[in-house]
Amino acid sequence: MSSYSTPTTNSSGESTTDDQNDRLLTVQGLETVFRTEEGVVHAVDNVDLHLDHGEIVGLVGESGAGKSATAESILRLIESPGEITGGTVDYKGEDVLSMNEKELRRFRGTDAGMVFQDPTGTLNPTMTVGKQVAEAVRSNDPSLSGSDVKQRSIEIMERVGIPNASARYNEYPHQFSGGQKQRIVFGIAIASEPDLLVADEPTTALDVTIQAQILDLLVELRDEFGMSVLFITHDLGVVREVCDRVLVMYAGSVVESGRAESMFAEPRHPYTKGLLASNPGLDADVIDTERAATDRLRVIEGSMPDLTGTDFRGCKYADRCPGATEDCRSAHPPLEQLELDDGTREVACYRHESIDEMEYTYDHEPRTLSWREGATAPDSTPGVPDNPQANGASDTPVLAAEGLKKHFETGNIIDNLLGRGETVRAVDGIDIEISAGETLGLVGESGCGKSTAARAVLKLLEPTAGTVVYQGKDITAASKDELRGIRRDLQVVFQNPQSSLNPRRTVGQIVRRPMKLHGLADADERHERARELITEVGLDERHLERRPGDLSGGQQQRVAIARALAVNPELIVLDEPVSGLDVSVQAQILNLLSDLQDDLGLSYLFISHNLSVIEHVCDRVSVMYLGELVETGTTEEVFGPPFNPYTEALLSAIPGRADADDRIILEGDVPDPSNVPSGCRFHPRCPHKIGDVCEEEVPEVHEPTDGHGIKCHLLREEYRDRVDWDDI
Repeated sequence: MSSYSTPTTNSSGESTTDDQNDRLLTVQGLETVFRTEEGVVHAVDNVDLHLDHGEIVGLVGESGAGKSATAESILRLIESPGEITGGTVDYKGEDVLSMNEKELRRFRGTDAGMVFQDPTGTLNPTMTVGKQVAEAVRSNDPSLSGSDVKQRSIEIMERVGIPNASARYNEYPHQFSGGQKQRIVFGIAIASEPDLLVADEPTTALDVTIQAQILDLLVELRDEFGMSVLFITHDLGVVREVCDRVLVMYAGSVVESGRAESMFAEPRHPYTKGLLASNPGLDADVIDTERAATDRLRVIEGSMPDLTGTDFRGCKYADRCPGATEDCRSAHPPLEQLELDDGTREVACYRHESIDEMEYTYDHEPRTLSWREGATAPDSTPGVPDNPQANGASDTPVLAAEGLKKHFETGNIIDNLLGRGETVRAVDGIDIEISAGETLGLVGESGCGKSTAARAVLKLLEPTAGTVVYQGKDITAASKDELRGIRRDLQVVFQNPQSSLNPRRTVGQIVRRPMKLHGLADADERHERARELITEVGLDERHLERRPGDLSGGQQQRVAIARALAVNPELIVLDEPVSGLDVSVQAQILNLLSDLQDDLGLSYLFISHNLSVIEHVCDRVSVMYLGELVETGTTEEVFGPPFNPYTEALLSAIPGRADADDRIILEGDVPDPSNVPSGCRFHPRCPHKIGDVCEEEVPEVHEPTDGHGIKCHLLREEYRDRVDWDDI
């Protein structure tokens, strides 16, 4: 059930307001196609949906399911080669699809608002944010004077949580954090106080703390303005948190819809069940009672079908469904209305009554890589080095960093020589240790120094101070030739594959290149290994001849993982490796990483803002804030009390983990690392701040249990009674 207040509903899940009187939007038979060289893609296929006043409806499904195309069709934002070919979009009795240009401008400018996934791409970098908000205000009410427009714009910026809005009115987008930019986009969207808001993945790239703020803001705006919200996301935890109803889309069609609470407790379509079972952020005892015992995620076999062509002969999901029969392949099932104990449900499945008998596997289709057999690189791939971790455990850490610092000097050369520049303390004295076959998670908000720390550990950035030891050898002062050999063993998967994959090379060339650079195997063997690797990460051999620009974000990330695996490394730094992936693909990748770790003894440094993923995959976790580690321990220790207050806030922000009333909403952003606060660096945002003690004294690391370090004054004997850990 949503943690937030929702419109009152009756037993059928509909609003208690009389019949259609509360209906804001009704979509019937919506059809949208894209005409490409390969044929006509049926992106939206006979979609029906509705929104009542003040209702938040989630639209979920994998990439390519038609979610964004449906939303853009409702707002008539489809551009060539796309075309809306059928259906009606009834908004307060008017058909949006029949509106003329003047009516359409009024609908988009006054009645409807849109929030896109990427605020950086939405905001004009050459205009101040104040002017961009003012543009939306002026469009809604041209009669306002210039001063009134500015005053109203400042009020909107304040309403969406921009601190000191009047002073920041003339600042540009690049001067705001990611969360603040998304707040500004929300402000532009609500400038006209619309009745309909379409939010397309508005929290996908945000930290959990900022995500919690945005979700709270969304619900507050819904309650304040009475808006209806169509909320598009692939994050089922967020859907469970804020949505009243959910529609599940697959291959352009709605396959299940109903109340959120009911669908999460008892899915009736096998696709819905598969999405829930593959999500590490949902309660295992509710969704998958076996998950905890296996430590693996169930996966949905295969991929979305090709939507190019005409009609499907049978159910579009049949090829991936664990319960499909020949009857399922004869005709596509219609949406059938079911009367369940907890309300009305619509399901497009012939076998929904047998849903309890359908089970997903814990792995994707079995594939055997020649170089994985026996946990070493066999003769089938000569020249690929064996991984020594797979054949024996050593007490020596694979990688250790001690007192690691990475500072950046701002200003020009003269300023720095004269001491007038500022020092950005991105990483400020951290200790990291990773053992063979271990996964260490590194978590914290954006700007805490996680990625910089990883690059300093890999010597991609030269550390300012401290030591980095690999396999017992200090590599801090290693030469370029020495680092070349070491980097074969230390690979990295960056957060943004678009910037790390060469757009001019094919996927095959990208995967083979590391092997060629390190002189591994001959040309034929490199081609064979590339085919095996690309299949192992869930792509087809046909992708080898494509370029990164031809792939989705999730497919690009899988290519990046395949490239990192190509040279049989000992340790891989994974910087947000699954942040852009659907839960079904994410489950495959996480299971794959687990398999490779078991087979080859790989070690991982796993950086992520998704704490549910961290909890699932990591053996130990380090929590980073403003260049320092504030807590380190086993995953069980870090995810349970006692906490550092920052860790506590991060955990409470995980969707579904805490009730809305118990959530700790951190105010503001991570401070400027060139001007770190005195005393405890977290004290300006800490809900448990101890007056002058936290402001003036740097906390020491305390160990409530051996190996569990917490950097906080609350762990001092004289302050331990300030927090009742048993109530957390």
